[in-house]
Amino acid sequence: MVSVAILTISDSRYSGSNQDVSGDMVSKNIKTHGFQEVYRGIVPDNQEEIRSKLIQLSDDEKINVILTTGGTGLGPRDCTPEATKKILDLEVPGISEAMRIETRKNADTSILSRGISGLRGNCLIVNLPGSPKAVSECLNSVISVIGHAVEMLSGRTEHQ
Repeated sequence: MVSVAILTISDSRYSGSNQDVSGDMVSKNIKTHGFQEVYRGIVPDNQEEIRSKLIQLSDDEKINVILTTGGTGLGPRDCTPEATKKILDLEVPGISEAMRIETRKNADTSILSRGISGLRGNCLIVNLPGSPKAVSECLNSVISVIGHAVEMLSGRTEHQ
């Protein structure tokens, strides 16, 4: 079973002033696809806190996939891609490119999302936007390859 951590990155959600609707969307989507949610948390828009949590979840908890939501836009505190990039061993740009291409069909502004995707060890990390609608569209556009990616990371690389 694919283990998934959901990490919401938002000052307002961290402070409790807003509900984590995007995290709820991710949770619902992954369960629909048979993945197991093993962690759900919120951190503020702070590079050090984001990096620390991503390292803990990937290295210590050995989670297969971390899906972040939030902090990928052009706002002055949006720093999720920068924090993520600093801890990756390898980028997997096709995932983020596919999300932007697919969601551009519904909103031109999707090309402003700076989210990245990549690997830290055997953990796949994908930055999703913060908007619930965008989260749903982005995740739906790539969820079909996540299980395959986890299989490849675990050494099952034969093609069928």
